[in-house]
Amino acid sequence: MAVSFAKLVPLFQIMLYLTLLLSLNNGTARITSRFIRTEWPSADIPLHNKVFDIPKGHNAPQQVRITQGDYDGKAVIISWVTPNELGSNRVQYGKLEKKYDSSAEGTVTNYTFYKYKSGYIHHCLVDDLEIGDGDSSREFWFQTPPKIHPDAPYTFGIIGDLGQTYNSLSTLKHYMQSGGQSVLFLGDLSYADRYEYNDVGIRWDSWGRFIEQSAAYQPWIWSAGNHEIEFMPNMGEVIPFKSYLHRIATPYTASKSTNPLCSNVVHYMEGESMRAVFESWFVHSRVDFIFAGHVHAYERSYRISNIHYNFTSGDRYPVPDKSAPVYLTVGDGGNQEGLAGRFLDPQPNYSAFREASYGHSTLEIKNRTHAFYHWNRNDDGNKVTTDSVVFHNQYWSNNLRRRKLKKNHLKPRVEVR
Repeated sequence: MAVSFAKLVPLFQIMLYLTLLLSLNNGTARITSRFIRTEWPSADIPLHNKVFDIPKGHNAPQQVRITQGDYDGKAVIISWVTPNELGSNRVQYGKLEKKYDSSAEGTVTNYTFYKYKSGYIHHCLVDDLEIGDGDSSREFWFQTPPKIHPDAPYTFGIIGDLGQTYNSLSTLKHYMQSGGQSVLFLGDLSYADRYEYNDVGIRWDSWGRFIEQSAAYQPWIWSAGNHEIEFMPNMGEVIPFKSYLHRIATPYTASKSTNPLCSNVVHYMEGESMRAVFESWFVHSRVDFIFAGHVHAYERSYRISNIHYNFTSGDRYPVPDKSAPVYLTVGDGGNQEGLAGRFLDPQPNYSAFREASYGHSTLEIKNRTHAFYHWNRNDDGNKVTTDSVVFHNQYWSNNLRRRKLKKNHLKPRVEVR
């Protein structure tokens, strides 16, 4: 999946400076980390683990999550599941604790997958929430984002290919300590497609309860991955994305692929056809970042493009390009397929940093000119900031420079004799 940050925070076009500018000249700053972790096994957490606990109360709402509801941050979609019966479809909300002076009615759906029958899946557009009635009600809270402004600070978490293993839990717990205000999720959610028959739906339910510790308290912005397709004709299930489309309410449309500039041997060059079609658009529009998962490792590129190559002609090798985006592969959430530990050797010139470890990223927008990006490794249970970069906003720098030149050009010329 490719995500353009410009779509989320308008006018924040960035240029990677210091480390990037030095490395573009001599290429000496490329890093392939040799860290070897003591990892938990790449197996899903057993269903009886407390992270999948069903909330108390008859028909109590579960799998609660918040999805960004519009581009301005003024609305969110609240989703939840009532497992046994329809229950209330009403969400009560307000700005003060215990004082809910507004309410909204949502929509409800359910579905079958093989012989599994889902609970009642509710989606409702609200601002704050209290879900359910009487003894089964549960209370959650969240903070709305600041009003859109070039200098509005905001921190995004970036997670991909999460799953529901002990490594997944480590990633989620570490992200929750990061100060992130909203998650950009890069696809491949529950990995329920690794199961068969009724266990597919059961593992979607467990994953919904698993992420509730974060997703019920801040917006997650979703995209679908290949593990959401769930095309299983042997079970009579031939409708792609059936579970995902019923469970995940999102106003955004996004698909997932590997990054066009990724030097991991796994899925290598899978994004090449996409690059040939879209890369010139990215460069022309000065797209800031391309975030992708799919490859179960971490990698950051330099600002490099390859727009003159179209498979049959042109220069095959990427070149430094200040108008190009930075490509960030963050497919290291922790799922049961394990890490992709093999990279191309030697490290290509376009690759700035790469490591096969589990973790997550944060992108801290400070103001119109600066942003801080961090990739945080799950180092045997501890969150370790391993790759940190300061981004400088090239759009505003160039814009101010043009205004200054224009202003100087329009100044009246005075000749003194």
